[in-house]
Amino acid sequence: MKTIVLGGGIVGVTSAYFLAKAGDDVTVVDRRAGVALETSFANAGLVAPGHSYTWASPRAPKIMLKSLFQEGQALRLRLTADWHMWAWCWLFLQNCTEERARLNTSRKVRLCRYSQAQLHALTAAEQLNYERISRGLLYLYRDEAAFASGVAHMSILTDNGLPLETLTPQDTIAKEPALASARDALAGAIYCPTDESGDAYLFTKALYERCVALGVTFQFNTEIQRASASADRIDQIETSHGPIKGDRFVLALGSYSPFLGRTLGYRIPVYPVKGYSVTLPVESGHTPPDLGGVDEKNLVAWARFGDRLRFTATAEFAGYDTRHKPADFTHMLATARGLFPNGADYSRPSYWAGLRPMTPEGTPIIGATRHRNLFINTGHGHMGWTMSCGTARVLADIMQGRTPELDMTGLTLK
Repeated sequence: MKTIVLGGGIVGVTSAYFLAKAGDDVTVVDRRAGVALETSFANAGLVAPGHSYTWASPRAPKIMLKSLFQEGQALRLRLTADWHMWAWCWLFLQNCTEERARLNTSRKVRLCRYSQAQLHALTAAEQLNYERISRGLLYLYRDEAAFASGVAHMSILTDNGLPLETLTPQDTIAKEPALASARDALAGAIYCPTDESGDAYLFTKALYERCVALGVTFQFNTEIQRASASADRIDQIETSHGPIKGDRFVLALGSYSPFLGRTLGYRIPVYPVKGYSVTLPVESGHTPPDLGGVDEKNLVAWARFGDRLRFTATAEFAGYDTRHKPADFTHMLATARGLFPNGADYSRPSYWAGLRPMTPEGTPIIGATRHRNLFINTGHGHMGWTMSCGTARVLADIMQGRTPELDMTGLTLK
């Protein structure tokens, strides 16, 4: 069975791996020069079921409205003439109720826990090295009211089997001594002992090598233009290097999935949400954190990868623009310095911005379509690293005619 995977990010490569292991003859097509050079390149690096809360929550509309007038908001809305963004935002707002937020978060955490188990199995089987730290993650709170609210919402995750612990500021410093300078700014933390961190780009590169060993073909520098179909089947994919034929096709183009979908009459509810990251060198004399985590007030995440320390922040609705300037990182770096004043060399930042492929619900879209040989695996948002192995395994099960181990309610194309 010849299967063409469209997209060479972490979702496309994990999909290719599980399909190749199932016996398919797989080709991966991507417009970039290698794997994981877009969303997967410099993301937060957190494998974080403990942060599965959906962005579409009752407080999200107020934050987005404030972002039109105030800088430093975690969710930022930029006014554009793109009607696709406004249609997506309308669907997003419909999910900003307490009931929908709880339902979507429950679906996310179940998928994230399943995916983490698949990641562990794959990592062990293939002996992958991606600077992984498996000692849990910290979710920090700056004031008592926010901490109490965070603790109250823990049940959404713990009711779905996730272990969480509440920590006093003193307990938090004991878990992560590098936070000692921030002791007076902390009200407490939630600790998820099973969460972890690792470099998603290094993971994807390592898995790419295993895929090549399994016989997977990678066709880089190839622009995917449109799909040609007859009746209920895809005949071929038109690319900048000519047509590509296959028995089955997997749409795993992240934020760009809707473009190809529209050529086939699909309305795929995925829109890019821009995120920023800065990576700093760690040298002798620095005291970086070992545990990754998130500052919940500022929504700044951090993770250490060997001799590098990365901070990520911001969810900006700004279309497909990935441009950035040093001023975009001012708030993030101020938060970083406050938490870890001696954590890294702040004079040598490496800046990056990428697009998270978000659905209004925050859950990905996986599985079959009305074309019998077209399947989809997209819309992972800010949790692509966490969800990738799980959605790839589910996709492979569906394509091989097996019943997925995971309840698929709310995870398919409507």
